[in-house]
Amino acid sequence: MNVHVKPEPQPAPAVLRHDWTRAEAKAIYDMPLMELLYRAQTVHRSSFDPNRIQMSRLLSIKTGGCAEDCGYCSQSAHHASGLKASKLMEVERVLAEARKAKAQGATRYCMGAAWREPKERDMDAIVAMIEGVKALGMETCMTLGMLSDQQVVQLRDAGLDYYNHNVDTSERFYPEIIKTRTYADRLNTLARVREAGMKICSGGIVGMGEGAEDRVDMLVTLANLAEHPESVPVNMLIAIPGTPLEAQEKIDALEFVRTIATARIMMPRSMVRLSAGRAEMSDEMQAMCFFAGANSIFCGDTLLTAENPGEDKDAILFRKLGLEPMEAAPVDTADTVSDRPGSTPDSGTCSLEGHACPKAMSAR
Repeated sequence: MNVHVKPEPQPAPAVLRHDWTRAEAKAIYDMPLMELLYRAQTVHRSSFDPNRIQMSRLLSIKTGGCAEDCGYCSQSAHHASGLKASKLMEVERVLAEARKAKAQGATRYCMGAAWREPKERDMDAIVAMIEGVKALGMETCMTLGMLSDQQVVQLRDAGLDYYNHNVDTSERFYPEIIKTRTYADRLNTLARVREAGMKICSGGIVGMGEGAEDRVDMLVTLANLAEHPESVPVNMLIAIPGTPLEAQEKIDALEFVRTIATARIMMPRSMVRLSAGRAEMSDEMQAMCFFAGANSIFCGDTLLTAENPGEDKDAILFRKLGLEPMEAAPVDTADTVSDRPGSTPDSGTCSLEGHACPKAMSAR
């Protein structure tokens, strides 16, 4: 007897929008949680395989001594976190770490330097790192602070896939966290990177004392860019001793999940990255974040200078949830989401089930 199984209908492609209002985005964020998660998962499935997660690795290639005063960061020279400043790592050491990360399953390699902006004397080494990691067949991302026009061209010509520069939070709340650089500075850097033809990685940090409106406003800022960031990391604050936010109360887990889900709906084809703070998340919280549309994590024992779940813990979690790592995309041809592993084509302009914006990881 032949049994014919009717295939499940595929979700319609999510529409892309760049004209979100705060009221629209807040209405999504405030939905009953079950409805919000259903809509976020529906949008997610229209562009991605819900059971595949990209494994990324983030290495601090220059640690501490940063001239910025970001209130959350242990690497700021303004704070008494006890972290000593280091010099830029040697190129071969960075590449050795990249080879190790690839052997452990990472397909994306991110490099962060605790600078306000890179110095010209360091650019040759930075270029060599990018070229070396790309030669391994890995996707490349750098976070180096603000960039000059010449530096943007150097990074692009080296073949850098993504440049990370977080907006961190809403424009309203931003001065409460950072005073050495303006919100406009961050947006100008993103515009310069985009104009040069590179992909953008930009998101923020939640749990810094901001309100839900600030999380929504941050997502509106990202989703209303002329092109959505291809990568949107959402970080949960790690309250580091010696920083101004060391005593900050931890954000409610469901508020964090709401941020992920709203980002997925508003930016349906972006990679939403579950970034800093996973060491303090339960398996259940991480599972909800994946269901809400997060489809990338940073693996390894450390994330810049903070603790991160190791490969063993992630492997156990993946087995529990039936998740599998994404395979590597061709580094020279993955220019659209439809080229990425685990994704499907998408087009249009966004409706309620259409945009998403998490927050990206910065070196500061």
